[in-house]
Parts: sequence; structure tokens; C-alpha cells
Amino acid sequence: MALTAAASAREILTRLHDVMAKRLPAQSKLNSVAEIIGTTLDSEVCSIYLLREGVLELFATRGLDQEAVHVTKLALGEGLVGTIAANVETLNLDEAAAHPDFAYRPETGEDRFHSFAGVPIIRRERAVGVLAVQHVEPRRYADVEIEALQTVAMVLSELIANADLIDTAAGVGTDRPQSTGATHAKGFKLVEGMAAGVAVFHQPRITIEHTVAEDIEVERHRVYAAFDKMRDQIERMASQAEFGGGGEHDEVLATYKMFAYDEGWSRRINEAIDSGLTAEAAIERVQQRTRMRMREIDDPLLRDRMHDLEDLSNRLLRIVSGQLGTAAQMGLRNDSILIARNLGPAELLEYDRRRLKGVVLEEGSLTAHVTIVARAMGVPVLGRVRDVRRLIAEGDMLLLDTAEESLFVRPSTAMQEAFEAKLALSQKRRAAFAQLRGELPVTGDGHRITVMVNAGLRDDLAALDLTGADGIGLFRTEFQFLVSATLPQREAQKRLYKDVLEAAGERPVVFRTVDIGGDKALPYLNHDEDGDEENPAMGWRALRLALDRDGLMKAQARALIEAGAGRTLNIMFPMVSEPWEFDAARDLFEAQRAWLAARGRKMPTEIRYGAMLEVPALAEVLDILLPRIDFLSIGTNDLTQFLFAADRAHPKLALRYDWLSPSILRFLKRVVDQAHAAEVPVAVCGEMGGRPLEAMALIGLGIDRLSITPAAVGPIKAMVRSLDRGALIGAMGPWLADPRTPLRDMLAAWATEHSVELA
Repeated sequence: MALTAAASAREILTRLHDVMAKRLPAQSKLNSVAEIIGTTLDSEVCSIYLLREGVLELFATRGLDQEAVHVTKLALGEGLVGTIAANVETLNLDEAAAHPDFAYRPETGEDRFHSFAGVPIIRRERAVGVLAVQHVEPRRYADVEIEALQTVAMVLSELIANADLIDTAAGVGTDRPQSTGATHAKGFKLVEGMAAGVAVFHQPRITIEHTVAEDIEVERHRVYAAFDKMRDQIERMASQAEFGGGGEHDEVLATYKMFAYDEGWSRRINEAIDSGLTAEAAIERVQQRTRMRMREIDDPLLRDRMHDLEDLSNRLLRIVSGQLGTAAQMGLRNDSILIARNLGPAELLEYDRRRLKGVVLEEGSLTAHVTIVARAMGVPVLGRVRDVRRLIAEGDMLLLDTAEESLFVRPSTAMQEAFEAKLALSQKRRAAFAQLRGELPVTGDGHRITVMVNAGLRDDLAALDLTGADGIGLFRTEFQFLVSATLPQREAQKRLYKDVLEAAGERPVVFRTVDIGGDKALPYLNHDEDGDEENPAMGWRALRLALDRDGLMKAQARALIEAGAGRTLNIMFPMVSEPWEFDAARDLFEAQRAWLAARGRKMPTEIRYGAMLEVPALAEVLDILLPRIDFLSIGTNDLTQFLFAADRAHPKLALRYDWLSPSILRFLKRVVDQAHAAEVPVAVCGEMGGRPLEAMALIGLGIDRLSITPAAVGPIKAMVRSLDRGALIGAMGPWLADPRTPLRDMLAAWATEHSVELA
């Protein structure tokens, strides 16, 4: 192996710089590049493929038959080269033919070569080509060689761009939308709300014009200075954050600052500079590696944390390049909807709240830091909107309706009028629902329904008084774990739980123990050694994980018990599938209560233990479980997807996921009847209870306790107060016994006939 250190990588870049400076045709330069790389890596083959008209064409090679140049072509996703470009990933194989995507091209004469390594040539975050090396002997290329290839690929990107070899037909590098007419895009609701405004891109693209450094020490000094400036900016934003102390956003910003001071990140950038890159190219080089890693990570939480690092990379790149003009720094002139691929929490805080009406992200998730901060700011956010730069141009009029998961681009006059009418109606309804805050949810025939809210953040606590809810029926304790960079200490947990209880006053609070794992994995918690889970929603998560990692649950138990001193403490265990799991969890809590009592700590006046029914198997052993529990909560979100074997987040399965199907309602009816017979209170926690028609059906099954999102409390109260519960229960029996007509239609017709208010 010829390449052993950054000095050798620097030698490659120096030689490439000389080639690029010569007055030679682009083809001659590419031929020279292939020769330089092959020689330096002691590799028999070095080939350069470029994307032309959507096809990867062999443009230059050292080692393959020259007759194959401009003849061998591969579609995106075809063969190893096509796979690298399609996935924007690196491949390093000791036996190329053993890979399932291997495709043999006889004209190349490559049958005598065994090892293969290839990296994408990236321009503006898209693969515009592939750089590949091959060797006769089977061997994996060393990490230092792969890094050299990736660095060279960045320089190649500059070369082919300057030679006009970039494939503009594939849309690379164009920011203009393909259409100027009205367009409708779909996304994923992250923060609910409606907004209208002009499109403003968070930041213009920064194109790196020079990749090879003239003086490494000068580049290093530029990066150090940029780091100092960036950290000063982060400190100022953290100190000027408009939220009160103690909120989860404080923990978000603390995590963000931790990344800003991460020595490993700055060291990787320095190593890239050592290889001969300019400061801008080194930052982009490390950022490209981060993006590739993100594509390989199945853990959504870890991906979210890496978005924070990418946010900082963008900030650092703008500082070092002198291109500091983000939309926030230039100022918003009109009501605006911000467009970004992703966004960091600190960057969102830079925007003028008076003008920022909404956010549209190409990526984003419910647990991302920016989502948590946006929720606290009251800014609606729509995520996972694909190809926004193809759909939207700067200044386009946008209408955002996250409840419908819709974005309307360049809407017609009729579309704007319809949107404004819906927005006005929504505001009018919100005002009407706000007037119900002091009214009790009592049905027309005098039956009291308990309406509580779901919560998980300190900011959610204000909803208790704003909505007049009866309490918190589900406090998701895992949110504190999800927004923290490290495992929350027991004292921090205790402070949060105590704040929640004090905010609730005399109203009950049901704390659900941590439901982490699966799609809510924590980067600081080691994963199962068996590797990635194929079905994380049904895997090592929630109570299963907590009982396995009982140290985590013991710390939470002590925090909850101490926080609940002098009060009634309601504890609920998630994803119970068998009675013994409930017993084990309750015994763990009781052991911690005894431990604290023995040390003279003040105790709760009572601890009530409940279980969440989310796993259908638990319904078959309710006769064993019910005598042991104080209350039962039905988690309709997970329960329904398990009963239907349909992922609720999968867009193609939306029609398979109907809460008002006979199978769901019959299942719930059996559970409710058993719980009532055992005199165990039963509630529904989940989105189903927050939808007026579905909530009406639940009341018709005999359920009188709902825990829902704060925004749904007003509409549910209005529905309850207009409902004749006895008449509905009488009608539900025959419908469930013989559901010939879709139950949704029957329920809707009954509601209309009986003047039930369904907002």
C-alpha cells in the first residue's frame, strides 16, 4: 500500500492541481487523473464515470480496455457503479463479483480483477459521477485509501464542473422549479397549524470554487478563526433565547453547544486540511462523510442529532467562506414560510417571530430538536416534503396546512380564497372552543366524561389551564430522554416530575414510564448486540427494554416516588404483553419505595399502578391482569397497527388503518366490558380519542375517560355536550353485531340525525 499518511494524500492533490492548471482538454485531464490515482494507490485500475443524460458513462480509465471509454454505460442503480451513484454511498469489496449488484461488462476486460472500491463524485449534494479502483488480488482497500479517494472525488467535482461536464439534464445544480403553475406537495405534520406567506430559502447554496490548498497553515488558521466566531454566535443565541428557564429547549440548546465544542469534529476538519484541501473543501468533505453516515443509520434519534452537526457545518462553512447572508440575517420583509432541507434549533431562533409564519423541511422528524423548539414557538412545521427546490422558487406564494399535511405552491385565486375561508373558520372555532374552557364535558343525558391531555414537555403544562382539561392522562416521560445529549440524572428527572405535579395541582397526572427503543432509540444507550431490528415497533423497546436495563428504571422510579411525596402518584407501564411483566415492573417500583422509606424520605400518600394495552395478546389474559391493576389505558395508536399488521406511518397503508372498522370496535368493546365487570377504570390514550367522530364511537362503547392532545380538548368537549350517550350506546349494539354498512358511515349519519357537533 503506497498511501500511508496525509502527506501522500497531499501529494495526490498537488499533482491533480498541476493537471487542472494546464491548458488541456477535459478528456486529457481526466485521463491524467486516472493515471495519477492508480499509480499512487498501486491499483491496476482507476476509472472515472460521469453522469450524462441520466446514465453513468465511462469517461476515463487506467487498466480497463480503452475501447470501453464512452461505450460502457450504466443506469443509476445498475451494477456497482450505478449503486454507488444512486445511493450516494461508498463501496469497498475484496470480491466484487460476490456483491448482489455486480454487473459484468465484457467490453471492459475487467474479469481478471477481484477487489473493487468506489466513491461518489458529489456536486451540490448529488452524485454526478463515480470514482472507482480495482485490483487483481482480492483485498479490501485501507481506510486511508478510501479517504484519499473521497478527497480526490471532491477535487474531481470541481474539475468536471469547470469543464462543463456536469449533467444539467439530470437537474443537478438547478434551483428553478420545473413548473410555474400551481403545485400541491404533501409532507408529514411535525407541528400543527395553518400559515400563508412567501417562500424564503433559509440559505443560498454555497458552491466551493477552490478545493486544493495553496498554504495549509493559512487554511488551518481560517478554520480556527471560523470556529471561534461560530461558538461566539451560539453562546449569544443561547443567552438571548426568548423562552423561560427550565424548558426542554434549554436542553436542546445545551446539546447543540456540545456539538459546537466537539473536538472530534474539529480534528476531522484539520485532518482534511492536512490532506491538502482548502478550509471550505475540508468542512464540506467532513460534511459529506456525515451525510453518507446518516444514510446508513436506521436510528431516527441519532439521525436527528447528526442534523444538528450538519446545521453547525453549514454555519461554519458560511463563516469561513464569507457568505454569511442567511434569510434570518438579511431579515424577513413579509409574512414568510421558511424553506430548508433541514434546520438546526439555533438557526430557527434567529428568525423574526412576527414575520415567520411556517417552516417547510425536506427532512425532519417529530423528535428532531428543531421540531421541539418550533412547537414551543408556535410555528407550524411540515416535514418530509421532497424536492422543494424543484417545486418552489424564492418569493413564491405558499399556503401551508399541516393538519392536511399539504403545501400549496403558487396557488390560484380560488385556492387562496378557500384557504382564507378555512383559516377564518378555524380561528372562529378556536375562539368558540376557548369559551368551553370552564364548561364540564357532560353529555346531554347527564353523563360526565373525563377529558385529559397528553403531555411530555414542560411547555405542554400550560394546556391544562388553557383548555380546562381534567388532568394529564398520559405524561410521556421519555421526551426528557429524547431531547438530552446524555442520560438525564435522577435529580433532573425528579425536578421535571415535581414541576408537572405542581402545575396540575389537584388534577391527576398519569406518568408513563420510559417508552424508548425501537424508533425512539437513544444515541447514548447501547443497542441490542444482536444488531439492527427489522421491526423496531415490535422489538426491544418500552417495558421490555426497561426491565432489561433495570438501572434506568430504578433511577426513574426513585425520581417519581420522591417527586410524588405527599400526593397520589399514578404510574403506567407501556407495552405490557403479559401479566408477569406488569408484576416485575410494579415489584421494582415497590422495592425502590421501600428503599427510600427506609432512609426516611417522604412518600406519596398512594401509588396507583396501571398498564397500557397496546399489545393485542394482553387482551387474552385480562382476567389475570385486571385484579392486579388500579387502572387500564388503551393505547390505540400502536394497538391498531398491531391488529391490522399495518404501519400507521406508511402512506400506502393509510386506508388499512381505520379506527372505526368493526374489528377494532369489537375488540375495544370486549376490553371495556371486562374492565367494567372488574370495576377497573379504563381510558383511551391516543389520537383516536382526539377525533370527534371516533371519540363519539368510543363513548358509545362505554368508555368515559379520554386522554388526547390539548388542541383536541375543545372539539371533544363540544361533541360530548351535544351527545345523547344512552341513545348512542343503544344504537351501537346492533351495528357491531351486524355491520353490513361501513360503521363510519352509520356513525356519521347518526351524528347528523341527532345534531351531534363534529367540528
